[in-house]
Amino acid sequence: MPDRPVLAFALSPERTRNVFAPGDEERLAACCTIPQPTPIRHFADAASLMREVEVLVTGWGCPPIDSAMLAAAPRLRLIAHAAGTVKTFISRAVFDRDIVVTHAAAANALPVAEFTLAAILFANKRVLHFRTLYAGVRRGGIAEELAREPIGNYRKTIGIIGASRIGRRVIELLRPFDLAVLLYDPFVTPDEAAALGVEPVRLDALLERADVVSLHAPSLPGTRHMLDARGLARMGDGATLINTARGGLVDQVALEAELVSGRIDAVIDVTEPEVLPATSPLYGLPNVLLTPHIAGALGLERQRLGALVADEVERYVRGEPLRHRVEVQMLEHMA
Repeated sequence: MPDRPVLAFALSPERTRNVFAPGDEERLAACCTIPQPTPIRHFADAASLMREVEVLVTGWGCPPIDSAMLAAAPRLRLIAHAAGTVKTFISRAVFDRDIVVTHAAAANALPVAEFTLAAILFANKRVLHFRTLYAGVRRGGIAEELAREPIGNYRKTIGIIGASRIGRRVIELLRPFDLAVLLYDPFVTPDEAAALGVEPVRLDALLERADVVSLHAPSLPGTRHMLDARGLARMGDGATLINTARGGLVDQVALEAELVSGRIDAVIDVTEPEVLPATSPLYGLPNVLLTPHIAGALGLERQRLGALVADEVERYVRGEPLRHRVEVQMLEHMA
């Protein structure tokens, strides 16, 4: 098939293991010509290939795609990103040249939402509290002693901050449970909230009413430290904060103070900085479940990303509309 578009990969093999299953690699090879299966690490080192590339499959570790790179890739028409956000490495010059961009954020959202659902259910069941108590007394009867306390997942209130792709998926996963769901998102209309089955509220009201607060807002100048000392203080005693979004959404100093006091609990998958210093108290607090940014696609979950990208490339080659196209205006609200 001499008319097949030339495809190249630009990503870090070390960071993208398991993204492309053998079957998806075969699908790409069936619809495109892949003269160099080895990923490009630096565009300047692949000048001859870049002159021919029409489809560029990117992933974690992709070098910046800027005006200089685009000048060296005159035939580039599609960038298919086998991961989530693209705003960290794609410049607006890509959209100025009408290059189509698609990404696998929808596939990466699924494990984050599943992780969040598990965290919500465990939080209402006070799993961290029971674990610590059980380890301390090392005997039976603990559950019976606490049975009269308001624990469990019946008629609790969940506060979702941000009706993002992940936030909406969490809302969907919560529907089978006997839980009330509040939503804070200034861009969601009352009709949209009704369609989602949630109660739209202001941020302060959500923090005051929710038993569990889960963050799903993008990291933007306007959302930085949206949960500060004042906001965290509005959370009820024994409430749980879940952050699987971005560490910068929360004032880290204020959060540490609240958690050290033991007044609230937290499930924290992202922090600021991304790796906390070894002296941080969060590593050892009994009311904190701290994980190293694992909510997103890991292991075999990553094959969803590769499968989605293979689907999109096949649609492009067939001349069909893409399902996960990124428009330039989306960059302003992208995580």
